[in-house]
Amino acid sequence: MNKKVAHLTSVHARSDIRIFLKECSSLSKEKYDVCLIVADGLGDEIKNGVKIYDVGLPKNRFERIIKTTRQIFKKAIDIDADLYHFHDPEMIGVGLKLKNKGKKVIFDSHEDFASDLLTKSYIPIFVRYPASFVFKIYNYFVCKKFDTIVAATPAIAAIYDKIGCETVVINNYPIIEELSISKVEKERIACFVGAQTPIRGVAELVKAIELVENATLYLAGPIVNQEFKFELQSMPGWSKVVDLGIIQRDEVANILAKSSVGLVTYLPAPNHTDSQPNKLFEYMSAGLPVVASNFNLWKEIIEDNYCGVCVNPSDPNDIAKAITYIFNNKEQAGIMGKNGKISVLEKYNWGIEEEKLIKLYKGLLA
Repeated sequence: MNKKVAHLTSVHARSDIRIFLKECSSLSKEKYDVCLIVADGLGDEIKNGVKIYDVGLPKNRFERIIKTTRQIFKKAIDIDADLYHFHDPEMIGVGLKLKNKGKKVIFDSHEDFASDLLTKSYIPIFVRYPASFVFKIYNYFVCKKFDTIVAATPAIAAIYDKIGCETVVINNYPIIEELSISKVEKERIACFVGAQTPIRGVAELVKAIELVENATLYLAGPIVNQEFKFELQSMPGWSKVVDLGIIQRDEVANILAKSSVGLVTYLPAPNHTDSQPNKLFEYMSAGLPVVASNFNLWKEIIEDNYCGVCVNPSDPNDIAKAITYIFNNKEQAGIMGKNGKISVLEKYNWGIEEEKLIKLYKGLLA
Protein backbone atom coordinates (compact mmCIF):
# COMPACT_ATOMS: atom_id res chain seq x y z
CA MET A 1 0.00 0.00 0.00
CA ASN A 2 1.28 3.46 -0.89
CA LYS A 3 2.18 5.75 2.00
CA LYS A 4 -0.43 8.42 2.68
CA VAL A 5 0.79 11.99 3.14
CA ALA A 6 -1.20 15.15 3.85
CA HIS A 7 -0.37 18.79 3.27
CA LEU A 8 -2.23 21.30 5.45
CA THR A 9 -2.83 25.02 4.92
CA SER A 10 -5.29 27.46 6.43
CA VAL A 11 -4.02 30.41 4.38
CA HIS A 12 -2.93 29.39 0.88
CA ALA A 13 -5.07 28.68 -2.16
CA ARG A 14 -5.56 25.09 -3.30
CA SER A 15 -3.73 26.03 -6.50
CA ASP A 16 -0.73 27.48 -4.62
CA ILE A 17 2.33 27.06 -6.81
CA ARG A 18 4.72 25.79 -4.11
CA ILE A 19 2.25 23.63 -2.19
CA PHE A 20 0.06 22.14 -4.90
CA LEU A 21 1.74 22.54 -8.26
CA LYS A 22 5.21 21.61 -7.04
CA GLU A 23 5.24 19.65 -3.78
CA CYS A 24 1.90 17.81 -3.82
CA SER A 25 1.99 17.09 -7.55
CA SER A 26 5.59 15.84 -7.35
CA LEU A 27 4.70 13.49 -4.49
CA SER A 28 1.64 12.21 -6.36
CA LYS A 29 3.82 11.54 -9.40
CA GLU A 30 6.10 9.53 -7.10
CA LYS A 31 3.06 7.32 -6.22
CA TYR A 32 2.41 8.66 -2.74
CA ASP A 33 -1.26 8.84 -1.70
CA VAL A 34 -1.42 12.64 -1.42
CA CYS A 35 -4.08 14.70 0.35
CA LEU A 36 -4.26 18.49 0.58
CA ILE A 37 -6.47 20.13 3.24
CA VAL A 38 -7.43 23.74 2.48
CA ALA A 39 -9.92 26.36 3.68
CA ASP A 40 -11.30 28.16 0.63
CA GLY A 41 -14.98 27.19 0.35
CA LEU A 42 -14.56 25.64 -3.10
CA GLY A 43 -15.38 22.08 -2.07
CA ASP A 44 -13.56 18.79 -2.43
CA GLU A 45 -11.94 17.61 -5.65
CA ILE A 46 -9.17 15.44 -7.09
CA LYS A 47 -6.58 17.15 -9.27
CA ASN A 48 -3.18 15.91 -10.51
CA GLY A 49 -3.86 12.79 -8.46
CA VAL A 50 -4.10 14.90 -5.28
CA LYS A 51 -7.21 14.54 -3.09
CA ILE A 52 -8.18 18.07 -2.03
CA TYR A 53 -10.36 18.46 1.08
CA ASP A 54 -11.99 21.79 1.90
CA VAL A 55 -13.02 22.68 5.47
CA GLY A 56 -14.79 25.88 4.38
CA LEU A 57 -13.85 29.52 3.96
CA PRO A 58 -13.48 31.43 7.26
CA LYS A 59 -15.32 34.74 7.66
CA ASN A 60 -12.29 36.64 8.93
CA ARG A 61 -8.69 36.28 10.13
CA PHE A 62 -9.72 35.60 13.74
CA GLU A 63 -12.07 32.76 12.74
CA ARG A 64 -9.36 31.33 10.48
CA ILE A 65 -6.79 31.21 13.28
CA ILE A 66 -9.16 29.81 15.92
CA LYS A 67 -11.88 27.79 14.18
CA THR A 68 -10.34 26.83 10.84
CA THR A 69 -7.18 25.38 12.38
CA ARG A 70 -9.38 23.14 14.59
CA GLN A 71 -11.34 22.01 11.53
CA ILE A 72 -8.13 21.21 9.65
CA PHE A 73 -6.84 19.20 12.62
CA LYS A 74 -10.08 17.20 12.73
CA LYS A 75 -9.91 16.48 9.00
CA ALA A 76 -6.23 15.58 9.32
CA ILE A 77 -7.05 13.00 12.00
CA ASP A 78 -9.89 11.61 9.88
CA ILE A 79 -7.48 11.13 6.96
CA ASP A 80 -5.00 9.26 9.20
CA ALA A 81 -1.92 9.95 7.08
CA ASP A 82 1.54 8.52 7.67
CA LEU A 83 3.11 11.99 7.41
CA TYR A 84 1.77 15.53 7.74
CA HIS A 85 3.33 18.58 6.08
CA PHE A 86 1.92 21.97 7.15
CA HIS A 87 2.63 25.38 5.66
CA ASP A 88 1.48 28.19 7.96
CA PRO A 89 2.87 29.47 11.28
CA GLU A 90 -0.67 29.58 12.67
CA MET A 91 -0.78 25.80 12.13
CA ILE A 92 2.14 25.10 14.50
CA GLY A 93 -0.32 24.10 17.24
CA VAL A 94 -1.93 21.61 14.86
CA GLY A 95 1.49 20.21 14.04
CA LEU A 96 2.25 19.72 17.75
CA LYS A 97 -1.04 17.88 18.30
CA LEU A 98 -0.23 15.56 15.41
CA LYS A 99 3.25 14.92 16.84
CA ASN A 100 1.66 14.08 20.19
CA LYS A 101 -0.35 11.41 18.38
CA GLY A 102 2.86 9.83 17.16
CA LYS A 103 2.73 11.17 13.59
CA LYS A 104 5.63 12.30 11.39
CA VAL A 105 5.35 16.08 10.93
CA ILE A 106 7.10 18.58 8.63
CA PHE A 107 6.82 22.36 9.00
CA ASP A 108 7.35 24.11 5.64
CA SER A 109 8.57 27.61 6.51
CA HIS A 110 7.98 29.83 3.48
CA GLU A 111 9.25 32.97 5.22
CA ASP A 112 10.92 34.39 8.31
CA PHE A 113 7.60 34.95 10.09
CA ALA A 114 9.08 36.77 13.09
CA SER A 115 10.55 39.40 10.76
CA ASP A 116 7.44 39.41 8.60
CA LEU A 117 5.32 40.42 11.61
CA LEU A 118 7.22 43.71 11.69
CA THR A 119 5.74 44.68 8.29
CA LYS A 120 2.09 43.66 8.87
CA SER A 121 -0.04 46.77 8.38
CA TYR A 122 -3.03 45.23 10.19
CA ILE A 123 -0.97 44.92 13.42
CA PRO A 124 -0.54 48.19 15.40
CA ILE A 125 3.07 49.34 15.27
CA PHE A 126 3.50 49.22 19.06
CA VAL A 127 2.43 45.55 19.04
CA ARG A 128 4.64 44.34 16.19
CA TYR A 129 7.99 44.13 18.00
CA PRO A 130 6.62 42.36 21.11
CA ALA A 131 4.68 39.96 18.85
CA SER A 132 7.81 39.24 16.82
CA PHE A 133 9.84 38.60 19.97
CA VAL A 134 7.21 36.29 21.45
CA PHE A 135 7.04 34.29 18.22
CA LYS A 136 10.83 33.88 18.18
CA ILE A 137 10.74 32.44 21.70
CA TYR A 138 7.79 30.17 20.83
CA ASN A 139 9.54 29.06 17.65
CA TYR A 140 12.68 28.22 19.60
CA PHE A 141 10.96 25.82 21.96
CA VAL A 142 8.40 24.12 19.71
CA CYS A 143 9.94 23.71 16.25
CA LYS A 144 12.64 21.31 17.45
CA LYS A 145 9.82 18.82 18.10
CA PHE A 146 9.01 18.46 14.40
CA ASP A 147 10.74 15.81 12.34
CA THR A 148 12.00 18.32 9.77
CA ILE A 149 11.77 22.00 8.95
CA VAL A 150 11.58 22.53 5.19
CA ALA A 151 12.91 26.02 4.47
CA ALA A 152 12.12 27.91 1.28
CA THR A 153 15.50 29.69 1.31
CA PRO A 154 18.96 29.20 2.86
CA ALA A 155 18.37 32.32 5.01
CA ILE A 156 15.27 30.76 6.57
CA ALA A 157 17.12 27.47 7.07
CA ALA A 158 19.87 29.31 8.97
CA ILE A 159 17.31 30.50 11.54
CA TYR A 160 16.23 26.94 12.30
CA ASP A 161 19.75 25.51 12.14
CA LYS A 162 20.72 27.88 14.95
CA ILE A 163 18.04 26.49 17.26
CA GLY A 164 18.95 22.88 16.53
CA CYS A 165 16.19 21.82 14.14
CA GLU A 166 16.55 19.19 11.42
CA THR A 167 16.40 21.41 8.34
CA VAL A 168 16.25 20.91 4.58
CA VAL A 169 16.29 23.74 2.03
CA ILE A 170 13.80 23.24 -0.79
CA ASN A 171 13.95 26.35 -2.93
CA ASN A 172 10.88 27.64 -4.69
CA TYR A 173 12.43 27.44 -8.14
CA PRO A 174 10.25 27.25 -11.30
CA ILE A 175 9.18 24.17 -13.19
CA ILE A 176 11.26 24.06 -16.38
CA GLU A 177 9.36 25.22 -19.46
CA GLU A 178 6.07 25.75 -17.56
CA LEU A 179 6.01 29.43 -18.49
CA SER A 180 7.84 29.19 -21.82
CA ILE A 181 5.76 29.32 -25.00
CA SER A 182 6.45 29.79 -28.68
CA LYS A 183 8.30 32.97 -29.45
CA VAL A 184 6.10 35.98 -30.15
CA GLU A 185 6.87 39.57 -31.06
CA LYS A 186 8.09 41.47 -28.01
CA GLU A 187 6.31 44.73 -27.16
CA ARG A 188 7.29 47.67 -24.98
CA ILE A 189 5.65 45.98 -22.01
CA ALA A 190 7.05 45.68 -18.51
CA CYS A 191 5.23 43.17 -16.31
CA PHE A 192 4.80 42.45 -12.65
CA VAL A 193 3.17 39.14 -11.66
CA GLY A 194 2.07 38.72 -8.05
CA ALA A 195 0.03 40.25 -5.25
CA GLN A 196 0.01 44.03 -5.48
CA THR A 197 1.02 45.43 -2.09
CA PRO A 198 2.81 48.62 -1.01
CA ILE A 199 5.81 46.72 0.38
CA ARG A 200 6.30 45.02 -2.99
CA GLY A 201 6.95 48.41 -4.58
CA VAL A 202 3.94 48.47 -6.90
CA ALA A 203 3.31 52.19 -6.39
CA GLU A 204 6.91 52.88 -7.43
CA LEU A 205 6.36 50.79 -10.58
CA VAL A 206 3.33 52.87 -11.55
CA LYS A 207 5.34 56.06 -10.99
CA ALA A 208 8.24 54.62 -13.00
CA ILE A 209 6.19 53.61 -16.03
CA GLU A 210 4.94 57.19 -16.34
CA LEU A 211 8.56 58.18 -17.06
CA VAL A 212 9.14 55.57 -19.80
CA GLU A 213 8.30 56.58 -23.34
CA ASN A 214 5.76 54.46 -25.27
CA ALA A 215 5.53 51.89 -22.50
CA THR A 216 2.86 49.78 -20.86
CA LEU A 217 2.93 48.17 -17.42
CA TYR A 218 1.04 44.88 -17.03
CA LEU A 219 0.01 44.03 -13.46
CA ALA A 220 -1.19 40.46 -12.92
CA GLY A 221 -2.39 39.58 -9.45
CA PRO A 222 -4.75 40.74 -6.70
CA ILE A 223 -4.55 44.26 -5.28
CA VAL A 224 -4.21 43.99 -1.51
CA ASN A 225 -7.10 46.29 -0.62
CA GLN A 226 -9.42 48.92 -2.05
CA GLU A 227 -7.58 51.83 -0.43
CA PHE A 228 -4.32 50.89 -2.12
CA LYS A 229 -6.14 50.37 -5.42
CA PHE A 230 -7.55 53.91 -5.22
CA GLU A 231 -4.05 55.21 -4.47
CA LEU A 232 -2.64 53.51 -7.57
CA GLN A 233 -5.52 54.64 -9.79
CA SER A 234 -5.01 58.27 -8.72
CA MET A 235 -1.45 58.30 -10.12
CA PRO A 236 -0.79 59.77 -13.60
CA GLY A 237 1.11 56.61 -14.54
CA TRP A 238 -2.04 54.49 -14.11
CA SER A 239 -3.13 55.51 -17.61
CA LYS A 240 -0.26 53.31 -18.89
CA VAL A 241 -1.22 50.32 -16.73
CA VAL A 242 -3.16 47.24 -17.78
CA ASP A 243 -4.54 45.73 -14.58
CA LEU A 244 -5.20 42.07 -15.37
CA GLY A 245 -6.23 40.95 -11.89
CA ILE A 246 -5.88 37.27 -11.00
CA ILE A 247 -5.03 35.18 -14.07
CA GLN A 248 -4.35 31.50 -14.76
CA ARG A 249 -0.88 30.07 -15.32
CA ASP A 250 -1.31 29.75 -19.08
CA GLU A 251 -2.27 33.44 -19.19
CA VAL A 252 0.85 34.28 -17.16
CA ALA A 253 2.92 32.47 -19.80
CA ASN A 254 1.28 34.56 -22.55
CA ILE A 255 2.01 37.81 -20.70
CA LEU A 256 5.66 36.88 -20.15
CA ALA A 257 5.99 35.89 -23.81
CA LYS A 258 5.07 39.32 -25.15
CA SER A 259 6.68 41.39 -22.38
CA SER A 260 10.19 42.75 -22.78
CA VAL A 261 11.09 42.91 -19.08
CA GLY A 262 9.97 41.35 -15.80
CA LEU A 263 9.88 43.50 -12.68
CA VAL A 264 10.55 42.46 -9.10
CA THR A 265 11.41 45.64 -7.19
CA TYR A 266 10.34 44.82 -3.65
CA LEU A 267 11.05 47.54 -1.10
CA PRO A 268 13.63 46.84 1.65
CA ALA A 269 12.15 44.69 4.44
CA PRO A 270 13.59 41.87 6.57
CA ASN A 271 11.66 39.27 4.60
CA HIS A 272 12.76 40.66 1.23
CA THR A 273 16.50 41.29 1.43
CA ASP A 274 17.30 37.60 2.06
CA SER A 275 14.43 36.13 0.05
CA GLN A 276 14.53 34.40 -3.31
CA PRO A 277 11.28 35.54 -4.93
CA ASN A 278 9.68 32.93 -7.12
CA LYS A 279 8.78 35.50 -9.77
CA LEU A 280 12.44 36.40 -10.31
CA PHE A 281 13.20 32.86 -11.42
CA GLU A 282 9.93 32.56 -13.34
CA TYR A 283 10.87 35.62 -15.42
CA MET A 284 14.27 34.05 -16.04
CA SER A 285 12.70 30.71 -17.01
CA ALA A 286 10.61 32.51 -19.65
CA GLY A 287 13.73 34.17 -21.10
CA LEU A 288 12.86 37.65 -19.78
CA PRO A 289 15.52 40.10 -18.64
CA VAL A 290 14.67 41.34 -15.15
CA VAL A 291 14.75 44.64 -13.32
CA ALA A 292 15.15 43.82 -9.63
CA SER A 293 15.91 45.40 -6.27
CA ASN A 294 19.59 45.94 -5.54
CA PHE A 295 19.68 43.69 -2.46
CA ASN A 296 23.01 41.90 -2.09
CA LEU A 297 21.61 38.40 -2.64
CA TRP A 298 19.56 39.47 -5.67
CA LYS A 299 22.52 41.35 -7.15
CA GLU A 300 24.66 38.24 -6.79
CA ILE A 301 22.13 36.14 -8.72
CA ILE A 302 21.46 38.73 -11.42
CA GLU A 303 24.96 40.08 -11.93
CA ASP A 304 26.70 36.70 -11.76
CA ASN A 305 24.36 35.36 -14.43
CA TYR A 306 24.10 38.67 -16.35
CA CYS A 307 20.34 38.34 -16.67
CA GLY A 308 19.06 41.80 -15.75
CA VAL A 309 19.58 45.14 -14.05
CA CYS A 310 19.49 45.93 -10.32
CA VAL A 311 18.00 49.23 -9.13
CA ASN A 312 17.09 51.21 -6.05
CA PRO A 313 13.50 49.95 -5.59
CA SER A 314 12.47 53.15 -3.79
CA ASP A 315 13.46 55.35 -6.74
CA PRO A 316 11.00 55.39 -9.68
CA ASN A 317 13.58 57.27 -11.78
CA ASP A 318 16.12 54.49 -11.34
CA ILE A 319 13.52 51.86 -12.22
CA ALA A 320 12.43 53.86 -15.28
CA LYS A 321 16.02 54.16 -16.52
CA ALA A 322 16.52 50.39 -16.27
CA ILE A 323 13.27 49.64 -18.12
CA THR A 324 14.17 52.14 -20.82
CA TYR A 325 17.65 50.62 -21.22
CA ILE A 326 16.20 47.16 -21.78
CA PHE A 327 13.55 48.47 -24.20
CA ASN A 328 16.12 50.38 -26.23
CA ASN A 329 18.92 47.79 -26.26
CA LYS A 330 17.31 44.70 -27.76
CA GLU A 331 20.56 42.87 -28.36
CA GLN A 332 21.66 43.16 -24.72
CA ALA A 333 18.15 42.36 -23.56
CA GLY A 334 18.23 39.19 -25.66
CA ILE A 335 21.52 38.13 -24.11
CA MET A 336 20.18 38.76 -20.60
CA GLY A 337 17.02 36.78 -21.32
CA LYS A 338 18.98 33.87 -22.77
CA ASN A 339 21.40 33.85 -19.82
CA GLY A 340 18.51 33.80 -17.35
CA LYS A 341 16.89 30.86 -19.09
CA ILE A 342 20.15 28.89 -19.19
CA SER A 343 20.66 29.55 -15.46
CA VAL A 344 17.22 28.13 -14.69
CA LEU A 345 17.84 25.08 -16.86
CA GLU A 346 21.16 24.42 -15.14
CA LYS A 347 20.55 25.25 -11.46
CA TYR A 348 17.44 27.25 -10.53
CA ASN A 349 14.74 24.68 -11.37
CA TRP A 350 12.16 22.61 -9.53
CA GLY A 351 13.54 19.32 -10.86
CA ILE A 352 16.56 19.65 -8.57
CA GLU A 353 14.40 20.63 -5.59
CA GLU A 354 11.93 17.83 -6.31
CA GLU A 355 14.70 15.27 -5.86
CA LYS A 356 15.46 16.74 -2.42
CA LEU A 357 11.79 16.58 -1.45
CA ILE A 358 11.44 12.93 -2.51
CA LYS A 359 14.65 11.99 -0.69
CA LEU A 360 13.32 13.65 2.49
CA TYR A 361 10.03 11.76 2.32
CA LYS A 362 11.69 8.43 1.64
CA GLY A 363 13.94 8.94 4.64
CA LEU A 364 11.11 9.87 7.00
CA LEU A 365 8.79 7.10 5.80
CA ALA A 366 11.37 4.30 5.52
